[in-house]
Amino acid sequence: MALTTAQIQNIKDFREWIERGLVGDARFAPPAREDRPDHSTLATRWPSAANPHLWFEVAVRPFLPQVRIGILTDDRWKSEDLEEKIQESGDSMSEFVGLGFEENGLDWPEPPVEHYREQLKYFYFATPFEIKSIDELAGDAARRKSRQMIDGYFMAFEKFLA
Repeated sequence: MALTTAQIQNIKDFREWIERGLVGDARFAPPAREDRPDHSTLATRWPSAANPHLWFEVAVRPFLPQVRIGILTDDRWKSEDLEEKIQESGDSMSEFVGLGFEENGLDWPEPPVEHYREQLKYFYFATPFEIKSIDELAGDAARRKSRQMIDGYFMAFEKFLA
């Protein structure tokens, strides 16, 4: 499946909008793009200023189509520590992340939270949201929700980043 020129432009504009919105944000180091060669996942990652082994990620998955937002680490022990902190909170992963979303104005009390290992290297906590088409990335709703989600993930995990 190939992307059209218009779809490629929508993805490019969406990513640039998200990245511009976090320029100079003291919570994060400058971002890097981590795109799969087959374009199945087009990700931007911001290293946490508090811990260079934790990143916040916004990924466009154009062939689903979907946007996935979350936190990842290459440190197995940090991943286990985050799991432990969630358990200690008494909340499920969905409730834990949902509280962060709520603090950022996003009413999604129990979002799906995928917890997995990718490429035998990264440990993820991530929430996908489906879009009907890549065209939605040009609209305010998808952009606003994406920004609320990345800020929500930060709020949920902020105390445990270091």
